[in-house]
Amino acid sequence: MSAEATNPATPGPVTNTVPRRKARPRIDLRRLGRAALLGPTARDRLPDAIGHVAEAHRAHYPDADLEPLRRAWVLAESSHRGQMRKSGEPYITHPLAVTLILAELGAETTTLTASLLHDTVEDTEVTLDQVGEEFGAEVRYLVDGVTKLEKVDYGAAAEPETFRKMLVATGSDVRVMSIKLADRLHNMRTLGVMRPEKQARIAKVTRDVLIPLAERLGVQALKTELEDLVFAILHPEEYDHTRELIVDNASRTDDPLAEVTDEVRTVLRDAGIQAEVLIRPRHFVSVHRVARKRGRLRGADFGRLLVLVNEDADCYGVLGELHTCLKPVVSEFKDFIAVPKFNLYQSLHTAVAHTDGQVVEVLIRTHQMHKVAEAGVIALGNPYAPPSEEQQAANDGERADPTRPGWLSRLLDWQEGAPDPDTFWSTLREDLAQDREITVYRPDGGTLGLPDGATCVDAAYAQYGEDAHACIGARVNGRLATLSTALKDGDTVQLLMGQDPASEPSREWLEHAHTPAARIAIQRWIAAHPGSDDGEGAAANEGVQGVRSAPPVSEDTLGAPNTADAPATPVVDQPGATVRLAGCCTPVPPDEVTGFSVRGGVVTVHRVECSAVAHMKSVGRAEVGVRWGDTTECRVTLVAESFGRPHLLADLTEAIALEGAEIVSATVEPPTQQRVRHTYTLQLPDAAHLLTLMRAMRNVPGVYDVSRAQHHNTTAF
Repeated sequence: MSAEATNPATPGPVTNTVPRRKARPRIDLRRLGRAALLGPTARDRLPDAIGHVAEAHRAHYPDADLEPLRRAWVLAESSHRGQMRKSGEPYITHPLAVTLILAELGAETTTLTASLLHDTVEDTEVTLDQVGEEFGAEVRYLVDGVTKLEKVDYGAAAEPETFRKMLVATGSDVRVMSIKLADRLHNMRTLGVMRPEKQARIAKVTRDVLIPLAERLGVQALKTELEDLVFAILHPEEYDHTRELIVDNASRTDDPLAEVTDEVRTVLRDAGIQAEVLIRPRHFVSVHRVARKRGRLRGADFGRLLVLVNEDADCYGVLGELHTCLKPVVSEFKDFIAVPKFNLYQSLHTAVAHTDGQVVEVLIRTHQMHKVAEAGVIALGNPYAPPSEEQQAANDGERADPTRPGWLSRLLDWQEGAPDPDTFWSTLREDLAQDREITVYRPDGGTLGLPDGATCVDAAYAQYGEDAHACIGARVNGRLATLSTALKDGDTVQLLMGQDPASEPSREWLEHAHTPAARIAIQRWIAAHPGSDDGEGAAANEGVQGVRSAPPVSEDTLGAPNTADAPATPVVDQPGATVRLAGCCTPVPPDEVTGFSVRGGVVTVHRVECSAVAHMKSVGRAEVGVRWGDTTECRVTLVAESFGRPHLLADLTEAIALEGAEIVSATVEPPTQQRVRHTYTLQLPDAAHLLTLMRAMRNVPGVYDVSRAQHHNTTAF
């Protein structure tokens, strides 16, 4: 965690927090560092150097026992004594500043104790065993979780392996990552004296890894400041331009945000709703994003209104009053209270129009929601302690478990399969770049949390792990879908699993896999089977007598034989006419049929639901009455849709034979995305057996649909 020197010239971000309950003077870390060198204080009183930490902590926990903090301070100060930061400040100022950041956000005592000690094992002679003996197993675990691995032992892999170790530790205690985020924030604040190339390297890692982790843990206060600090280092010119925009806007006399704030206060006061209405300025990166999106910025673009109330119901009361008394922009409404974000964030989002046409965004939430929105998991205190009755009543059992969020579980699962540090490091960055999560439902009522853009391939590996190699397809919201189908939030997904132990994943799946778990599992299988075929061509190439591989089905392929070859004979109300069964719908008894006269005195017989019937009527063709004769035999063309797998054709033809049907001809199209289309012309001894035959074909593993042939070319009749 070695912190770097302070550079007072480093531009700081715009602060977007609600004013604290009690204003505190700006902390002078240099003065505190000098105070730390004066030696340990008396055992019966708190050292003056951590007075600000104690004050901030007591603001959130009035009854907190500060004795562990006092003892942690004594050990940290004595062990770091004589160590200096690159700026010349005593090193102890770094763990002190990190601890103060966490105290301001509402971290509980155990986290603050570990924060004061977080660099002792890494940078001093203090051992983990000593920390454990003095402060207990929890503090020992947290300190160990944020302690870097030595470069002398891991070489170039030290950084990715340190992050892997830290993430694994976070899987058991999310407070590990809280300390790491605060540590990185203070180091970013004090990065100015580093060489530009090192500043850029640290800023890029912060951008790619730490900021997404802060977002996923809901710690917006840390995330927004980290974004601004990274922005200043990596894009200094754009940062300076954004700063100028903010300064220019602040000097304006007309402020639409202030005007709308007064209107909102009046509306809520008249409605009898007790609420705090504040202007929440956008931070630098947010202003920059809005400028890129909208071009020229107006006054309302530099901030949003924040309305804080006491109860959940009051949030909707505020919403109703604003939409009734002001002009709402309905398209901007989002309800993150009923459906919280995956990082615990809850709030109502809406917007109202100012008189000059500017749109003012409004956030509505309770004070507790605001605390969680700013500090995320840190605001929850010790998430592993049994909740009090008051907390249980407040949460009402609806909160997601913060100790093991879904994204973290998925990350921990796939990291085990990462073959080397480079793969882990690159995959981690890709995974964290997917900053939105969706929830899909299984038929049994369970859920799967997946990143936005995930497909059925990702769902299969999320649910079954490496057993997903045998997946042959899916039903999404009850409809059959390929594994490449992209899923949406709220979809119901039923995964279809093959029974053949020889099933194997397709290399094509890599193109549709968005989650690291799916990609790594597929890549590992491919690496272990370098000479294996995909398996999806097996159905097309499998030799079966009477079956040929063919191009996509054409009219000739679907055409039914004429009446001279077909025992099922329709009788038409047109004496002497020649009867032909239409190739577009291949009618058989007991289908309801109709006929149309065509050239040469021929009557073409169609199923009444055939699309060609409507076409013939639309062009003025007269219908001819048709009925079936006494014969029971029939010839029919069926189309089977299936997922490719070995031995599929053999199983299908066996099922057809067991039902007493004779295969007159068959074609199989080349497979695409593991889907195979088979077309069979079959002779049935009894037309009444058709539904039974189709049911038997559908029951063959891998077959997801069997239908009557339907050709939609309406020009050849």
